[in-house]
Amino acid sequence: MALKQLDLLPDPKRRTPSGRKNPDGVATTDLVVSAHVGTNADVFPYVLRLHVTTGAKIADVTYGKGVFWRNVNIDTYDLHPSDIADEIDCRSLPYEDGSFDCVVFDPPYMEGFFRKGNTTKAGAGTHNAFRDHYSNGDEAPKSNTRKWHAAVLQLYEEGGRESHRVLRDHGVLIVKCQDEVSANRQNLTHVEVINAYARIGFFCKDLFIVVRPNRPGVSRLLKQVHARKNHSYFLVFVKIPKGKKASQMRF
Repeated sequence: MALKQLDLLPDPKRRTPSGRKNPDGVATTDLVVSAHVGTNADVFPYVLRLHVTTGAKIADVTYGKGVFWRNVNIDTYDLHPSDIADEIDCRSLPYEDGSFDCVVFDPPYMEGFFRKGNTTKAGAGTHNAFRDHYSNGDEAPKSNTRKWHAAVLQLYEEGGRESHRVLRDHGVLIVKCQDEVSANRQNLTHVEVINAYARIGFFCKDLFIVVRPNRPGVSRLLKQVHARKNHSYFLVFVKIPKGKKASQMRF
């Protein structure tokens, strides 16, 4: 005999063999998982679903062509898109302190963007596609004092501090990044960003891994010494209220 839907709900009076009450909730496989094969547009809705409430006031400060939002009903949020192409710098936003529930931050995370004289800026192949989606890809960053991979981190740090300023306490910062090899050195960018943001005043609440659906390739290869990156990250941070510590954050 088929069970009624009501039969699947836990009995609040039912107890485990140890005498404890069964926790509320139902068994399900409809869960948001941490790793996805797909595109940014495929994964971003899951990040919002789990960490941003409907109606939240969101500033996407590197909106570009709005790639992240292609599979999201924008009408369900109070979205404020901006980009350097609109002369709004993510490091100096025209917003009041503590005025947003969420900030989305997706700066160029390949150090090729910061090499003067490099006409391709970030190389070829997939980097060309990324540059096409980031409207400022053909310009070098302004007021950047570091070089190569350090310039990438500087942009993340400066943008992170400005995001911290415009977020309310417990506000959510969603950051896109990717690890990279620069000058034959392996850089775990997502770890570096997490550590830098901890110093700014953020707690890293969650991490999503985006695995590209197609296989990467190179035009010429003499010897491979590092695993080729075919994944990137959405990092989810929460602004720690003044006077509190990360160890006191509970969700």
